[in-house]
Amino acid sequence: MFLFFWLFEEPFVADEYIERLVWRTPGGGSRGGPEAFDPKRLLEEFVNHIQELQLMDERIQRKVEKLEQQCQKEAKEFAKKVQELQKSNQVAFQHFQELDEHISYVATKVCHLGDQLEGVNTPRQRAVEAQKLMKYFNEFLDGELKSDVFTNSEKIKEAADIIQKLHLIAQELPFDRQMAFFLFLGKYHDLECQLIQEFTSAQRRGEISRMREVAAVLLHFKGYSHCVDVYIKQCQEGAYLRNDIFEDAAILCQRVNKQVGDIFSNPETVLAKLIQNVFEIKLQSFVKDQLEECRKSDAEQYLKNLYDLYTRTTNLSSKLMEFNLGTDKQTFLTKLIKSIFISYLENYIEVETGYLKSRSAMILQRYYDSKNHQKRSIGTGGIQDLKERIRQRTNLPLGPSIDTHGETFLSQEVVVNLLQETKQAFERCHRLSDPSDLPRNAFRIFTILVEFLCIEHIDYALETGLAGIPSSDSRNANLYFLDVVQQANTIFHLFDKQFNDHLMPLISSSPKLSECLQKKKEIIEQMEMKLDTGIDRTLNCMIGQMKHILASEQKKTDFKPEDENNVLIQYTNACVKVCAYVRKQVEKIKNSMDGKNVDTVLMELGVRFHRLIYEHLQQYSYSCMGGMLAICDVAEYRKCAKDFKIPMVLHLFDTLHALCNLLVVAPDNLKQVCSGEQLANLDKNILHSFVQLRADYRSARLARHFS
Repeated sequence: MFLFFWLFEEPFVADEYIERLVWRTPGGGSRGGPEAFDPKRLLEEFVNHIQELQLMDERIQRKVEKLEQQCQKEAKEFAKKVQELQKSNQVAFQHFQELDEHISYVATKVCHLGDQLEGVNTPRQRAVEAQKLMKYFNEFLDGELKSDVFTNSEKIKEAADIIQKLHLIAQELPFDRQMAFFLFLGKYHDLECQLIQEFTSAQRRGEISRMREVAAVLLHFKGYSHCVDVYIKQCQEGAYLRNDIFEDAAILCQRVNKQVGDIFSNPETVLAKLIQNVFEIKLQSFVKDQLEECRKSDAEQYLKNLYDLYTRTTNLSSKLMEFNLGTDKQTFLTKLIKSIFISYLENYIEVETGYLKSRSAMILQRYYDSKNHQKRSIGTGGIQDLKERIRQRTNLPLGPSIDTHGETFLSQEVVVNLLQETKQAFERCHRLSDPSDLPRNAFRIFTILVEFLCIEHIDYALETGLAGIPSSDSRNANLYFLDVVQQANTIFHLFDKQFNDHLMPLISSSPKLSECLQKKKEIIEQMEMKLDTGIDRTLNCMIGQMKHILASEQKKTDFKPEDENNVLIQYTNACVKVCAYVRKQVEKIKNSMDGKNVDTVLMELGVRFHRLIYEHLQQYSYSCMGGMLAICDVAEYRKCAKDFKIPMVLHLFDTLHALCNLLVVAPDNLKQVCSGEQLANLDKNILHSFVQLRADYRSARLARHFS
């Protein structure tokens, strides 16, 4: 049996079971064992083992049947027991329902009885209270208060409740009982004062719970508001110790906000009253002291103080928005701010514009005084307009030229000061103006900026610069108008930046936007017109200076030397001086302008420069060597034209250089040269005019070849 248990190891595998059985049987080994393999003995062992297994199987089967019978018996007994328990549970549930109904019935009876008792007790309590009040009332009628509740200071809360009720009764007394009424009233006020005094003492001691008790009692008294006033007054004692009253006010409100809910039943009302007290008394007094002393004497300081105080007040209001002040705290705080500043904001823009005008005029006058310059008046009206139209169409200087000694009468320092003053004015306007008046006020400030910066400074400098441009036939003229152009361009960029950065946000959503843009456009067009006129006249002066150089330096013998074989120069002296002058002016133009304006002016100068050289060359007769020298001069002019970096100007000088080749080419090759790429498209009269400049033109041979 133990052998079987040893053989039946878990988990059971038939092959392993047979192997273990063979290994335990003598003679069952395969090879190399102590005993040789004996199949008969192994067969016998298998047969015996099978029989034992069959016996074991029968024994286990009987045991399983016995256990199954026992399990069925126990299942029947358990089912019977469950049925009995279910019946017991049903009985218990029925008893529970009966008990619940009984309890409900009893509870209903108890509630009914309680209502009856309350109906009896309430009138009884009222009667008792009425009896007590009558007792206390009689004491007042007798004029002698004997009850402990009136004489014991520790029972002030009970006394307050009684006095409050008696005070209501006393108000209904007939005329002949007025003495009692006055006794009630006196006691009412005495008790009210005691409660307020008790509240004050508790606040000084920092006893929040006692303050809450007293405040709850005083809530039904007329002096409750006085209690709140006392609390607000004592909260502010020692609260303003710093130099910054706005920071002190913010800290005070934060501190009160934390404790007011633990004391009063209506904390938002008390806190709102505290804030109102701070604004209408402390802040209003402080603002008045700061503004009134400089309101009439110092407009600049007045505006700075007004802006600073209004900004700090609105910042304080923003901090107070986080507290519970009732339903519409935004409107409440706005009204408080308006009550402080309304008298100052009503005429703010008048003070602002008046100060800005005087300040701007002073800045300009101080600048002109530093230059020892007496500002001349620029005429207006019909005559001046007529002169301006004539000057624009004819480009003639009208009136005598003014020597400015190289002064442009433009100053970036002055401009920065004017723009800074205007920037501050825009900032104040944004803060202090009513939203409905903001665009209109901003436009007024903008017009002042236009008047003093654009008209009184830039336009005056342009007019002075135009008057200082010499005539085109002046010699050794100093041309300072390009310096005016450079500075005016820089200044206008600053003006445009302030327009976009500080004015546009204030008027972007109002009809004033189009008005400002139109005014700006008119100013730009007016200035551009004067700049164009000045540049045009300056270019004429440059050409006149070149004419003077050519007239004084160029000699007829330069292009028709007496000794053709003894010419030692590469180009003429006139050419050298003209090129040096042109390069200097080109550099000055590039430094004075930017963008496409440089190319436009240089192209105009280049075209006029080419016309001057072209007309100048046509004044001389050229020998063969003189023609070579003219070609060298034009080559130098062309090299100078490359500095313009304008393709059209370079093309003109390339063509002129090709025309000069007609002065030296052999007569037989004239037609071939004229039909070349650069000259083929030119008018035949132009070609003929250059050929006529040759010294040998009158020879029949040359005329024949060119015809």
